[in-house]
Amino acid sequence: MADTQNLLLLFEHPTEPVFMDKGKKVTVFDVPDSYLTDRYRPISNEVQSRVGEKVEQRVPVREISIPDLRIPMSLGREEQFSLFIPKHRRIAGRLIDIFVNMRSVDDLQSVAVYARDRVNPVMFNYALSVALLHRPDTQGLDLPSFAQSFPDRFVDSQVFRELREESFVVQPGSRMPIVIPRDYTASDLEPEHRLWYFREDLGVNLHHWHWHLVYPFEASDRSIVAKDRRGELFYYMHEQIMARYNMERFSNSLARTQPFNNLREPIAEGYFPKMDSLVSSRAWPPRFDNTRLGDLNREQDQINLEVADLERWRDRIYEAIHQGFVMDERGQRVELDETRGIDILGNILESSILSPNRTLYGDLHNFGHVFISYSHDTNNKHLESFGVIGDSSTAMRDPAFYRWHAYIDRIFQEHKTRLPAYTDTQLNYSGISITGVQVASNGGQPNVLTTFWQQSDMDLSRGFDFTPRGNVFARFTHLTHTPFTYTINVNNDGGAQRFGYVRIFMAPKNDERGQPMLLREQRLMMVELDKFVVSLNPGPNTIRRRSTESSVTIPFERTFRNLDANRPAAGSPEELEFNFCGCGWPNHMLIAKGLPEGLRCDLFVMVSNYENDRIDQQLVGRCSDAASYCGVRDRLYPDRQSMGYPFDRLPRAGADRLVNFLTPNMSIVDVSIRHENRVVTRQA
Repeated sequence: MADTQNLLLLFEHPTEPVFMDKGKKVTVFDVPDSYLTDRYRPISNEVQSRVGEKVEQRVPVREISIPDLRIPMSLGREEQFSLFIPKHRRIAGRLIDIFVNMRSVDDLQSVAVYARDRVNPVMFNYALSVALLHRPDTQGLDLPSFAQSFPDRFVDSQVFRELREESFVVQPGSRMPIVIPRDYTASDLEPEHRLWYFREDLGVNLHHWHWHLVYPFEASDRSIVAKDRRGELFYYMHEQIMARYNMERFSNSLARTQPFNNLREPIAEGYFPKMDSLVSSRAWPPRFDNTRLGDLNREQDQINLEVADLERWRDRIYEAIHQGFVMDERGQRVELDETRGIDILGNILESSILSPNRTLYGDLHNFGHVFISYSHDTNNKHLESFGVIGDSSTAMRDPAFYRWHAYIDRIFQEHKTRLPAYTDTQLNYSGISITGVQVASNGGQPNVLTTFWQQSDMDLSRGFDFTPRGNVFARFTHLTHTPFTYTINVNNDGGAQRFGYVRIFMAPKNDERGQPMLLREQRLMMVELDKFVVSLNPGPNTIRRRSTESSVTIPFERTFRNLDANRPAAGSPEELEFNFCGCGWPNHMLIAKGLPEGLRCDLFVMVSNYENDRIDQQLVGRCSDAASYCGVRDRLYPDRQSMGYPFDRLPRAGADRLVNFLTPNMSIVDVSIRHENRVVTRQA
């Protein structure tokens, strides 16, 4: 039987022929002649013998009858691939089905080797990743980071010439990291550029790509898509991105993002990505300031839509929210109630194959990305591909992403504001009171958090094609913070041990004008920092929790996929979870940048009744550690409450400020986030 680890070698050097050497231990696939492409079949002996001179390991590939790949091969190898384009989703869905349905790992390896040189490289990476995540016999595999296979999507294109020179001239042991410029996409004349460190962060963009890997929106096997509360998770993960982004805007003296709610208005913000696509050998197209959306006629992508179509879908969704129900394809009403309503809306808005009626409610979120991404060439007159907002691994680089998602979130909030406010009874935990909260960095001032810049290295050699082998490091600068610890004092007046669910959020105290925020506004900027279960003994309890344990984030090593660091033992239950754990917000971006003088925030802590909130299920391993945004592999979402509770609805009457909202099981403390403009190099 084939070693499943060998499948991971197929992610390396994505545009090189499959028979070229791969891996740290020099490995080649023994590819049957009939599997070679027309270019290499006549000279197979010559090419394969030359490649095999320094081989340490050979992987036999069994010759089997290959399934019909005409649909997957209909997308050109040099074309850009986008999950937001329905045609591309269908093609990728077909390839996922082929990979998932192969009877054995041997057959999967054979088909993957055959397909790799014939289908689009990015689509191959996506389809094989989804298949490996969802096949029972490959779930334990640890997928390499997408940034290592396609570094061109994360790095300034100018750096590639230096990286190539370093790898060609210098021997592997002596190579130096090449420094990626800190802010290369614009100058300070562009106010939006102050947020380069958030929008262009490697970990943030990898989180977005990996989330869509774990939650694909198209596959014929419905179970791959129909995960627990998937639509609600789509809403909440993006709502949290917007809360975090707006907090970063306050950290740079900018107002909150203006929703792109008039689709006929020009998009004020331009964006020039300064990146090249190694697959298409083209530069990612820019979008100039004040570009307008236009009707799309892109025959190659089978897109012929008007801006009016987006407006129609939006109006129908608003009508459904105001009526309190949607119509499914059989003409039956589906109620948008307190528990399932947001999940149904998420599936409609995104939209996934779980949408109850795609014909009526359309594909608003995805096509918003498509319309903006093609706004520079709506009818393919200039043969230009889509901009960065058209790809889930690069979309968050574009300021327009946040304007579009502010608009999508406004639609979700239209539903949320129609739900009844949480009552005292729903919020309180009788007999439990919080008597004190403090947060402190190691050796730092209480209730002051500190951020600074850090330089870290990442090995990009897996994505460097047709170059000498060996590590090639890029050094990039990112925001980070001094780790901190929460200390929470809780009193249990009951006579018995009880269990509580601790929920920690943070939001700015004041708005962009420096005025104290009303809770109806502040709740939309509440950033979830952590959520965990505690046992409370009778009497006083002191709870300590480190910021590195957050239920939102994954550690640095997993974001950047240092595949050997913190690796669980082979074959252990934890190893099965490790890969799903690639999904999670990067820990270095847990808190906002803050201001040199300090950004004043409210840190909110609540202990809710775990007996009401619990989901009875076995959580094996450690893949629940970023559950807030990513859920838990093959399990129910580990919290019965609505995502974002208690801030997902308007506050009750009389609770116009956060302080009036509090019940005894809640507490707030003033926290200041101070930014120190210094750069520290990460020690490996």
